[in-house]
Amino acid sequence: MTAATARLLDTARDGWTMTGVLAVMIFLAVLATASGVGTATAGRALGAAIEGQVTVQLVSGDAATRARRATQAVAALRRLPGVSRVTPVSRVELARLLGPWLGSAAGEDDLPVPALIDVTVVPSGEVVGKIRRIVAPLDPAMRIDAHGLALEGTRALLKTVTLLAAAIVALMIAAGMAMVLLATRAGLTAHQLSIEVMHRLGATDGQVATLFCRRMARDAALAAVIGAPTAWGVILLLGQAVAGSGAQLLGGMTLGRAGWGVAIALPIAFVALAALVAYLAVRRALGRLT
Repeated sequence: MTAATARLLDTARDGWTMTGVLAVMIFLAVLATASGVGTATAGRALGAAIEGQVTVQLVSGDAATRARRATQAVAALRRLPGVSRVTPVSRVELARLLGPWLGSAAGEDDLPVPALIDVTVVPSGEVVGKIRRIVAPLDPAMRIDAHGLALEGTRALLKTVTLLAAAIVALMIAAGMAMVLLATRAGLTAHQLSIEVMHRLGATDGQVATLFCRRMARDAALAAVIGAPTAWGVILLLGQAVAGSGAQLLGGMTLGRAGWGVAIALPIAFVALAALVAYLAVRRALGRLT
């Protein structure tokens, strides 16, 4: 097999169409990967921030009664096993939290504001039940908000979005490999006579398959050069927008080193897989002819 023959077969191309399609698929796959990793990171950050956080509200009685009951509840809760931290929320802090809605009225003494106690516990429904049994005798109208349970639906939604992003990545890769397979089969059909001549000149199936593999690797690499940096640029722009949004949930949607590693490795893996699919497809097709 001469070098000229190899170059003749190696330049059998479908033009820029397949390269453009693969570039779009790589672009979407990288974006979906970043979306999935970012959403998963946000879910973990949200869980770490709210897991084990409980707020106790004492609402009955006047301000002095609520303050006295809050002091008794804090003392009792600090002795409770499974409770790592008990912090009463001061009146000044409550006024600051209510300020955006009530304005200067938030700091008035006659405003009926419940006494709040922030409690950090070992994540367990049993501990929350014990807190309820301790505080209920002090204020039967009290309320206990377990933040983890309240946002369980949000965490489930984030997990669903992560799985959906993974499914999109898998579909993009599968569609890309199907494109590679169709292009390889079309090349075999178009150059069947050239392949027969190469076989008569002593070329093996492996050598012919290597030519198709090299061609496909070059096309896929060109697609990756086009699609991947574009996706990375979009990710950086979105990351800056998210960081400047000030939203706590969105602020947790970061890639980190591991996420960026996956986003960079994905196009490389796509090119390698495309070359492997082309090689195996040609070997299988030629094996049927012999």
